[in-house]
Amino acid sequence: MDLHIPENYLSPSTCAVLGAAMVPVWYMAVQKVKEEIPREKLALLGVAAAFSFLGMMFNIPLPGGTTGHAVGGTLIAIIFGPYAACLSVSVALFIQAFFFGDGGLLAFGANCFNMAFALPFAGYFVYKSLQNRLGNTVAAAIGAYVGINLAAFLAAVEFGIQPLFFTDGAGNALYCPYPLSISVPAMMIGHLTLFGLAEVVFTVAVLAYLRQTAPTLFEDEAGGSIKGAYVLAAVLIVFTPLGLLAEGTAWGEWAPEELADQKFLGHALGYTPAGMENGFAFDSLFPDYTVAGLPESFGYILSAVIGVALLVAAFKVFAALCPAAVSREP
Repeated sequence: MDLHIPENYLSPSTCAVLGAAMVPVWYMAVQKVKEEIPREKLALLGVAAAFSFLGMMFNIPLPGGTTGHAVGGTLIAIIFGPYAACLSVSVALFIQAFFFGDGGLLAFGANCFNMAFALPFAGYFVYKSLQNRLGNTVAAAIGAYVGINLAAFLAAVEFGIQPLFFTDGAGNALYCPYPLSISVPAMMIGHLTLFGLAEVVFTVAVLAYLRQTAPTLFEDEAGGSIKGAYVLAAVLIVFTPLGLLAEGTAWGEWAPEELADQKFLGHALGYTPAGMENGFAFDSLFPDYTVAGLPESFGYILSAVIGVALLVAAFKVFAALCPAAVSREP
């Protein structure tokens, strides 16, 4: 039930369509961020992206052996706006895929469509629609819940259409073998319950903390201390090994050789989809957030440090390359 779609679960053509759909979104996101966020605050998007990156490392177990996690897209959208959230989560997803093998590189566009586009925009729209009537906290909670469930539904549809369109001569699926009747409930049950609640708690708790300790994040102008944001990131890094306590493999993230024994069709699948078995392969530097020679928990912490450092550095570079970004004048 993890929202990170792995390599070769979607056909190359599906990945290409969703990747192409994201190109104008990314372009618009860059333009909007440059126009709407003061240059002095652009680097802070790296801190926001770090919260999403770290939130996705905390895997939560669900009875039955599967796992999931929060994303934090609505959280970033509430602080910086949905376009900034799109950019932040996209960069976080790229770093996860490229350096840690969490989500496929070919599926990068699909993962961004679900988690960096649909999730924060839907969550932000709901939040703004309800903010005046229900208050910031309740509106944020509902927005976060709607956003992550929309992302889960889209991923379920992307999984479920694969056996409809991509099969071999014998009728066997080439990629994800489970139709919509299986993929939709498999993805949605966990997200409508525990994982949706995790997104709500993560969003509301981090927002409440940051409003108290780093209120400058919510202001139009740059300035003021954001020490509290860095403290929270450090605390999350230290506790990331808690994500290792969730045993089992998330639904839709099995290794190709494991699929033959899965019984979601009422019986063992009995074969490995050819497109998955012979598909694109990429060896990340730190697969599954492990570091060779280090105990798993220390590797997880070091991976978190590396990921956060890369995100902060990436957005500092972005800020330096954006001299046209305007500072809002009173």
